[in-house]
Amino acid sequence: MDSFKELTAFSLVARKGSLSAAARCEGVTPAIISRRLDALEERLGVRLLTRSTRALTLTYEGETFLEDCLRILDDLANAEAAVAQGGVRVRGHLKLTAPAAFGRRHVAPLLMDFLRDHPDVSASLELTDRLIDLMGEGIDCAIRIGELVDSSMVASRLGEVRRVVVASPSYLQRCGVPAEPGEIAEHRCLALATQSGWSFRDPGRPEHTLVVKVRGPLVCNDGAVLHAGALGGMGLAWRSRWEVAADLRAGRLVAVLEQWTAPPVGIHAIYPQRKHLPPRLRLFIDLMKATYARGDYWDEI
Repeated sequence: MDSFKELTAFSLVARKGSLSAAARCEGVTPAIISRRLDALEERLGVRLLTRSTRALTLTYEGETFLEDCLRILDDLANAEAAVAQGGVRVRGHLKLTAPAAFGRRHVAPLLMDFLRDHPDVSASLELTDRLIDLMGEGIDCAIRIGELVDSSMVASRLGEVRRVVVASPSYLQRCGVPAEPGEIAEHRCLALATQSGWSFRDPGRPEHTLVVKVRGPLVCNDGAVLHAGALGGMGLAWRSRWEVAADLRAGRLVAVLEQWTAPPVGIHAIYPQRKHLPPRLRLFIDLMKATYARGDYWDEI
């Protein structure tokens, strides 16, 4: 119990910035908070705070210890709540990031459902296509699609995205339907600026991937623009099935070369470390996994 009080006193002082503010939160005197800090530092054998008459400053050891301290207190609060409530009750704040278009359609709605089910959890979600430094920007988890480049992070596979070549009926009527990937070179293609080519899987050799370079009237770094261009009859576009599923059902777009379907691309949750994963993050990752694994999910969107 003394250890718990010491950890609580330290975390409160670090967050509130003064002994008196921490004491008010605990309903005790500043002298008691000071004694608890002294006892903690003596037990650990390190200085956690530099104290003066004007300010309190965390030492390097204090900053490192604070992260673990907050995690321990958070886990303890969640465990107590789970026992008291007879179920899992989580709390705290989640900082997430996801690609803009995918996050808008497939992360934000799940996050809002999650927050409704867990009223003690709050969240901030940054939708951006730039590659964020999780540690540098204090992000708990990033949702990323495609090849993973940062081996220092922990990756949890959530599902997979399948891509398909689409065009409007009017374009196909004017320009014809390609029968194999090689014929794409004769078509007007709408491509992402970051794509070196479009990938296909040879139906005769499923383990073999073909990459076809494309050209056409429009190159853009925003997939929504290419999607709109395809709807407008400008040419072929290589889009994720989740993005064009509704248009395929409605007949606004037509899929071509489906027998050459590209290899699936992984959807991953990326986070800094496997140990001490906050329960709120673990539960949200489980929700995304369960949702994306549903056989009908990608066809219903």
